[in-house]
Amino acid sequence: MASTYAAARRPRAAGRWRRHAWSYAFLVPAALLFGGFSIWPMIASWWYSFFDWDGVGSPTDWVGLDNFREVLGSGDFWDAFWHSFLFSLAALVIELPLALVLAILLNNALLRGRNVYRLALFLPVVTTTAVVGIVFAILFDPVRGVVNTALSDLGLIDSSINFLGSTSTALPTLIGIDIWKGFGITLIYWLAALQTIPKDIHEAALIDGASSRQSLRFVVLPMLIPLAIVILLLVFQRSLNTFDLVQATTQGGPNYATDVVPTYIYRFAFDPFLQAPRYGFACAAGVVFGVMTLLITLLQAPVLRRQYKAGATT
Repeated sequence: MASTYAAARRPRAAGRWRRHAWSYAFLVPAALLFGGFSIWPMIASWWYSFFDWDGVGSPTDWVGLDNFREVLGSGDFWDAFWHSFLFSLAALVIELPLALVLAILLNNALLRGRNVYRLALFLPVVTTTAVVGIVFAILFDPVRGVVNTALSDLGLIDSSINFLGSTSTALPTLIGIDIWKGFGITLIYWLAALQTIPKDIHEAALIDGASSRQSLRFVVLPMLIPLAIVILLLVFQRSLNTFDLVQATTQGGPNYATDVVPTYIYRFAFDPFLQAPRYGFACAAGVVFGVMTLLITLLQAPVLRRQYKAGATT
C-alpha cells in the first residue's frame, strides 16, 4: 500500500516540477551567484586558513592550527575586536533607542512633512560610504576643516582638534559618523515595525481612557518586542562588520587606534606595503571573527527568546 501511495505521488511531483520549470530556471542565476560569492568564499576561507599561503598558486604549506594560535595570541587582533564591539555597543545603546523615538514621532499621521523628514534621515544610508569618508575627512581637517573653523569662531576651542588623526578622538569620531550613516536604515526598521500594530488596538486603549503616553507604554511598546529582537540582531550584525568607513577615513590609524577586525584582516591580505601577503593568516582571522560573532549571537538567544515570549503573550 505504501508503494502504491509513493507511485501515485511521483506523477504529481513531476507535474509540479514541469508547471514551475520556468520559475526554477529563473532561480538558477541567483543560486549560482550566491554559491559563487557567498558559499564558496566561506568554504575556501576555512580551507586556506590551514595553510601558510601568500595567494600565489595553490596552497601547499600546511600549518594546521598555527594560524589560529597566532590570531588568538595576537594583541592587535583583540584590540581590533574590541573596537568592532564598541561600534556595535554604540549602535545598540545610542542609535537603536534614538531611532525608535524618532520613528514614533514620524509615524504620527498628524505630523506635517513627515515624508520629507524620513527622506532626509534616510539619505545617508544610500550615500556611498567611501564618499562619506572623504567628505568627513575634509570637514574634520585640523587646518581648514569646517568643524574646527566653526568651533574656533564660536570660542569653544583654543586650538584645532585633529579628530581623525589623534588616538584619543579618532575612534569616537568614527563611531559618531557610523551612527549617522546607519541611522536611517534603523529608523526604517522601526517604522515598519510600528506599522504592523493595528490602529484599532491603539484607538481602543484611548477609548478605554488611556492617555497617548499610556497607550504607547503599555500597548505599543510591548507589541514591538518580537520585532525589536529582530531589529536588534540586524543592527548588531551591521555595526560589528564596519569596514568601508574606517578604510576610507583612517585605514585603522592612527597607530591602530581605529583598527577593526575587517581592516585587520584586509591589512594582512591586501596591504600593498606588506612584502608577502598572508592570505592563510587573514582567512584564519576571518574564521575566528565569524565564530566569535556567532557565539555572541547565540549567547543573546536565551534572553531574546524570553523577551520574545513575553512580548508575544502581551
